[in-house]
Amino acid sequence: MKDPRFPELTQRQIRILKAYGEVENHPSEAKIFTLGDLQYDFFVVLDGEVSIEDPYNDNAVIVAHQKNEFTGDSGMLSNRGAQFHAITKGDTSVLRIAPKKLKEAIARHSDISDVLLNAFLLRQETVLTEFTGGIKLVGSGNSKETYAIRDFMDKNHIWYNFLDVDVSESALELLENFNLSKEDLPFLINSEAKVCPNPSLEQLARYSGVLMDFEDKVFDLLVIGAGPAGLAGSVYAASEGLSVVTIDSKAPGGQAGKSSKIENYLGFPTGISGSDLANKAYVQAQKFGCNISIPHKAEKIEHTGSHFILYATNDKTIKTKAIMAATGANYRSLPIDNIEKFEGSGVYYSATGMNASACKNELVGVVGGGNSAGQAALFLANHAKEVHVILRGGDLGAKMSDYLVQRIEAAENIFVHLNTQVKELYGRYHLESLVLENKKGEKTPKDITNLFTFIGARPCTEWLQGLVATDDKGFICTGPGIKQEELHKCSIYSGREPQSLETSIPGFFAVGDVRKGSVKRVASAVGEGSMCVSQVHQFLADLKNTTAIEA
Repeated sequence: MKDPRFPELTQRQIRILKAYGEVENHPSEAKIFTLGDLQYDFFVVLDGEVSIEDPYNDNAVIVAHQKNEFTGDSGMLSNRGAQFHAITKGDTSVLRIAPKKLKEAIARHSDISDVLLNAFLLRQETVLTEFTGGIKLVGSGNSKETYAIRDFMDKNHIWYNFLDVDVSESALELLENFNLSKEDLPFLINSEAKVCPNPSLEQLARYSGVLMDFEDKVFDLLVIGAGPAGLAGSVYAASEGLSVVTIDSKAPGGQAGKSSKIENYLGFPTGISGSDLANKAYVQAQKFGCNISIPHKAEKIEHTGSHFILYATNDKTIKTKAIMAATGANYRSLPIDNIEKFEGSGVYYSATGMNASACKNELVGVVGGGNSAGQAALFLANHAKEVHVILRGGDLGAKMSDYLVQRIEAAENIFVHLNTQVKELYGRYHLESLVLENKKGEKTPKDITNLFTFIGARPCTEWLQGLVATDDKGFICTGPGIKQEELHKCSIYSGREPQSLETSIPGFFAVGDVRKGSVKRVASAVGEGSMCVSQVHQFLADLKNTTAIEA
């Protein structure tokens, strides 16, 4: 049976692709791309053989692509670097296609898109789960800075190899070899053995290609936030021909990306992790030509009358006719004086595979009563000795879906503490224990070493600086319910009320968790992001008509 990671293209598909590239002949061995190359080309083997070699493992051959097979993975849709070497063997003929042309072909030909993207995603999954290599990260497993980098790379599906100086002799040898001290931790080593001490996320993103550059023009739509709502808006807007840029300060997925398993989302009867859902949507948006750049954080915004100007981190200025705010909400931290000390070293705001491996045979705490807390508890219970769900209220089912409640109650190693709060945290470098307090004031110490908190929702709207109307908690107001005195005085709003997802300024929309009155579920966020695109089209038509009249 043919390996689905290495399918063959039909002669008709190859004939179509030839219009997007050029045929090359290599009579002898030649390296057609190298580890670390950015914007590297896509190749179809017309005759002969192209071997993919692993420089992290003495150039071992991973696969030898034969006639009608092709190179590449999902990183080609962004600006990510090549992860291996590709070498032609003997007398080989290939079709070379530049990344920009490849995206055009994928957008225009659905059967070619299906074959390529399915193979690309499977290859990416194989590299991340079965191969040791990629960017080398050296740091302490108890370091908040190291955790932040690992979390960023995990959530952005960046291939890396972590060496913990607390347990690895190899990590200590690298410190000595590069003449570094523990004050230089964490540090990165790239494919060229270049060292980057104490890297920023921007440096990491720039090297790995997650951070993208794009044209300096006025786009049709800027999507701020790549959670389910923002990604849905990006997919639909780009697929309908709008020029779209999407930015996010951390990673695709938003709060949903932190969910270990989502089982009540339509079309996935066996469930899907938030990370997988986000990654597939991320690739899907790029398939249609959406420019996605991470980490870009919105800092402030101006409205000129004809368009918006967003000032983002990395000194990037983005001009756009319409904006879709999908910045979501962050979980609040527990009101404990020393909690910052343990964030990233025992206190976490998401439960991923990286966290699970550190919880093996440990006592784990999960704070919160929503679906994210329930999914985290069930996921961690597969690894931890005990999971303690800590809830301030008295009813686990008040905000959690019934199927999660039933599974938690049936799990032998999950213990629910109602009417209880975490009051104290203890540990020298990493969380070692904590104290629970019930509503009677009774305190109970627990040797919990990993605490996951999913409480409250604080909207991410600091960057708005009062530009659009919000409620007293900071959530963005939308629709006809906005007070007349809060509406922006312009010709577009003189003739109509704001649309259901439109804010107090025409052309500025809000979707998902950041919007006042939204339902905090993945499906509703996707629905809002998708529906919003039709309202963007309506605004762009209004803008065009208004501009024509004023001219």
